[in-house]
Amino acid sequence: MIAVPRRLAAPSPGWDVEADVVVVGSGIAGLTTALHISRQSSLRVLLVTKDVLAAGSTRWAQGGIAAALGAGDSPDEHFVDTIVAGAGVCGEAAVRTLVREGPAAVRELAQIGARFDRGADGAISLGREGGHHRDRIAHAGGDATGAEIQRALVTRVLDATDVRVIEHALVLDLLTTPDGAAAGLTLHVMGEGQADGVGAVRARAVVLATGGIGQIYASTTNPSVSTGDGVALALRAGAIVRDIEFVQFHPTVAWLGRHSRGQQPLVSEAVRGEGAHLVDDAGIRFMQGEHELADLAPRDVVAKAILRRMRETGAEHVWLDARQFGAEKWRVRFPTIHETLLSLGIDPVRDLIPVVPACHYASGGVRTDLSGESSVPGLFACGETASTGVHGANRLASNSLLEGLVFGRRIADAVAARLGGPADPPADLAPSPDAGDLLDEPARAELQAVMSRDVGVLRDADGLGAATKEIGELVARAGGRPGTETWETTNLATVAAALVAAATSRTETRGAHWRDDYPARDDENWRGNIDVTLRADGTAGTDYVPLPRS
Repeated sequence: MIAVPRRLAAPSPGWDVEADVVVVGSGIAGLTTALHISRQSSLRVLLVTKDVLAAGSTRWAQGGIAAALGAGDSPDEHFVDTIVAGAGVCGEAAVRTLVREGPAAVRELAQIGARFDRGADGAISLGREGGHHRDRIAHAGGDATGAEIQRALVTRVLDATDVRVIEHALVLDLLTTPDGAAAGLTLHVMGEGQADGVGAVRARAVVLATGGIGQIYASTTNPSVSTGDGVALALRAGAIVRDIEFVQFHPTVAWLGRHSRGQQPLVSEAVRGEGAHLVDDAGIRFMQGEHELADLAPRDVVAKAILRRMRETGAEHVWLDARQFGAEKWRVRFPTIHETLLSLGIDPVRDLIPVVPACHYASGGVRTDLSGESSVPGLFACGETASTGVHGANRLASNSLLEGLVFGRRIADAVAARLGGPADPPADLAPSPDAGDLLDEPARAELQAVMSRDVGVLRDADGLGAATKEIGELVARAGGRPGTETWETTNLATVAAALVAAATSRTETRGAHWRDDYPARDDENWRGNIDVTLRADGTAGTDYVPLPRS
C-alpha cells in the first residue's frame, strides 16, 4: 500500500488575508469563475495562480472549443458524440448541461473580446476533430485558440476592481471548520514583501481550478506546473476523487526520441480534422477499418491502434501525413504547429511527422455536482481539476475548454447566491492533521518512470502491483525539507497513489483505461464510477458506484 501525507509539512503561516472567495488557477476555468463572480456580486475575490496570470494551461490548447453553433448541428447531436466518446460512464445530466449551455457561453466569450476565426459571412469558422460527426470546433488564430481565450479573459479580469490577484503562489492545504466545511487555504508565495513565503487565506468558499496531473508521467503535453496540486489538496481534505484512472493519452504528440522527457509538442487533432492521416513505416493507413471515423475516431481508439501497430512492427512511432496541405494551409490554419515542427527540423509540407501517444488530459478529478461543489461543503472544483461527469472514460475532443467555461459560470452563480448576504465573522478552524514527510525532488523522475512504465496507456495486474510497491517505497523513504520542489513531488505521489488504486480496482478495459489482462469492456460489472478517498492512514480507498441501468 502507498501511504501519503494527510498534510504537507510547511512553516506556520507568516501572513494572512481575507476574501469571500479564493479561486486557485488562471486557466479558462479559474478566470471564468472569478470574472463571473465579480460581475454579479460585490463579493471579494482572490485569484491565486502558480505562475503569472497569463500562463494558465488554457494557452496551450490548439484545436479549439466545441459547441453546436453551426447550421444543421444541435445540442442533441453534440450530446450523442460526447456520450459515445465517454464509453458508457458519462453523467448524462452533466453532458446535457454542457451541450445546452455551451453555445451561449461561447457567444458570450466572443462578446467580451475573444477573436475567433470567422468566414467571409462573419460567422465563426468551425472545424472538426476526432469523435465529432459535425463541424463544431470554434478556433482562433488558426491553432492558437487557447492563447486567444486566455488573453481575452485575463484582460477582463484585470479590469475587474474587486478581483485581487496573487501570482507565483503554490497552494498547499485546505483550512476547514470543525464541521468539515472549507474555510480557506494555506499557500506559499514565491516573491518579495508582505505576501512572501507561507501564508493563509481565510475565505467562505474555495474554488480549485489548478489544471491537470500530467507531470506524473515522463512525457506529457502538460506544462511543468501541472503537478496535480488541486487534486492532491482535495484528497488530503477528505474530498472524493472520481474517475482518476481515465487518463487520456493524445494520439499525435511529436516524437522527439526515446529519451525525451517533460512537456512534448502536441500536433492537434484538428490537423487530422482537416484531412491528415496516420500511416506506419510501410505507408499503410492503419486506421481504416478500425472505426467508422477512421483517423478521426475518439482518442482512446486512435491511441490504442497506434500502440498496437507499434507493437506489431517494432517501431518507436508512427507517422502523420499532412503533406497534401501545402505551405499556405500550414501557415494560415496551423501557424503555431508549423513553426514548432520547423524548429524541430520537420517540414510538414515535405516530411511525414513522427508521432506517438503521450499523457494529455485527466478525464477524472475532484467529484462535483452540477454546481461544481465537491463532497466537502464550500470546496468547489472546475476544469481539468474536476470530475463533473462530462467526460466519462474518455474526453471528446475540444470539450475541455467548454467544460471550464460552462461550469465556471455555474460555480459563480452558486457562490454568488450562497454568499450574497452579509458576511459572517471568520469561522473557527478545525485542527489540522499531523504533517507527513515530503518526497525529495529527485524522487520525481523515479515516480514518473514507474507511472510511464506500469500505469500508462497499457496496464495489467503485474505492472500495477509493481507500481504500488515501488511508489510505496519512494514514499517510505521521504524526508525532504519543505519547499516548492518537495511539495510538488509529494502532490504527484498523492495523485499517483489514487490513480494506481483506481486502475487496480477496475478490472476491465474502458475508454482511456486499457487493461491487457482484462481486454474487454464489462458493462455487467463495471458500468459505473470509481470514487477514491484518503483513509486516516494516508492510503487510498476505492468505492465503486454503479450507474443506473437504462
